[in-house]
Amino acid sequence: MHALTLPAAHLFDEMLLPSGVVRPHYQRFAQWLHEQSPKTLAQKHQEADLLFRRVGITFAVYGDESGAERLIPFDTIPRIIPGAEWQHLEAGLRQRVSAINAFLHDIYHEQHILKAGLIPEEQVYQNAQYQPAMQGVALPHQIYAHITGVDIIRHNDGGFYVLEDNLRVPSGVSYMIEDRRMMMRLFPELFSRHTIAPVEHYPSLLLKTLRHATHVDDPTVIVLTPGHFNSAYFEHAFLAQQMGVELVEGRDLFVKNDRVYMRTTAGHKQVDVIYRRIDDAFLDPLAFRADSLLGVPGLLSVYRNGNVVLANAIGTGVADDKSIYPYVPDMIRFYLSEEPILNNVTTWQCRKPQEMDYVLAHLSELVVKEVHGAGGYGMLIGPTASKQELEDFRVRIKSNPSNYIAQPTLSLSSCPTFVDSGIAPRHIDLRPFVLTGREITMVAGGLTRVALKNGSLVVNSSQGGGTKDTWVLED
Repeated sequence: MHALTLPAAHLFDEMLLPSGVVRPHYQRFAQWLHEQSPKTLAQKHQEADLLFRRVGITFAVYGDESGAERLIPFDTIPRIIPGAEWQHLEAGLRQRVSAINAFLHDIYHEQHILKAGLIPEEQVYQNAQYQPAMQGVALPHQIYAHITGVDIIRHNDGGFYVLEDNLRVPSGVSYMIEDRRMMMRLFPELFSRHTIAPVEHYPSLLLKTLRHATHVDDPTVIVLTPGHFNSAYFEHAFLAQQMGVELVEGRDLFVKNDRVYMRTTAGHKQVDVIYRRIDDAFLDPLAFRADSLLGVPGLLSVYRNGNVVLANAIGTGVADDKSIYPYVPDMIRFYLSEEPILNNVTTWQCRKPQEMDYVLAHLSELVVKEVHGAGGYGMLIGPTASKQELEDFRVRIKSNPSNYIAQPTLSLSSCPTFVDSGIAPRHIDLRPFVLTGREITMVAGGLTRVALKNGSLVVNSSQGGGTKDTWVLED
């Protein structure tokens, strides 16, 4: 078998204790791994790459002038979560998403949390994602975030922490499903040794969520994509196909008599629910960006009048902004009268002078992020930054403090990963996908992303990260 490289003593490894002893929930897998030859594992790894290419699971990288599409690397060693741990995570996710939806309804209606002084008004009203056009708009069941991707990490202390909430068309769920299919195809014997919670029914859960998002009895649901040049186009097409609904672009839709219609070979058909994978700014050139060729002229008016549902709602992004993130525990206490089950990561807001002073004094120890940043861009990882990078960031923070937050450099837990040198620990996170309809549902697990570079904490696919299958044990 491959030699397992032990994790550093100060890190939390999902499979191994610092002594090298295998954790109980990984023991059956470790026994199987011990029985495999390095040659067999290498062949299976190559086979996975080949199959993913054949299926066409690729993503485009913005800024790559060659326009080349890349394969997201897939690792054949799963991340395994014991059932009891998942129950704790699931309860925390339900609580968090409930509070976020309550917050979104509140800020566009009565604004109780702002009047109570728990969140500064300017944090909401001056937020680029806040949409005044949504003020007073009644949404079915008061749901704003139908689909939420919550990024979770495990720290050295063994505890789970929420790193960020993704409410603006969160992606990655297609990789969760395809990773599972790949593992079942490559290693069917593993699935007879373990009782693993399924994830393949996510598209049917998503369709049920979208159908329940409207008051219409038999709604027509569609997926709206910016087109095949979008980095997540594979996922848009995949989910539409799996749900059995139409995948459309803005040019396939039009507004007439305060309704949205799509053009079909059989004529025009009214649309009731749009699962949109397009940002707010591009949805309606009459209401937002006039130069948008991706949206549908007049869509906002139909939406405000309650004649079509958008998932997620317009203006939802204000709650996944990194400047609002520090207040989510307060939202849970305010709206639910409960203590948060899942903790936030300690966060300093540079817009606060005292907190900025702390950040500037400890820059080499912290991770600094742009409040609107995503995909691992616009970010400083202090401990690995050069002196010049630290000084450059210092200038940027001072010139626009409100644009930055800072967090401690967390040691994301590691998981054994198949690399060129054998099997070695690599840092991981987890993105479960939470669906909010008549009830909150989710499949057990989510997308585990892995930083493939030794020592790297950046798991984003755009920055060279890969993915793993995530197993939640039911036994």
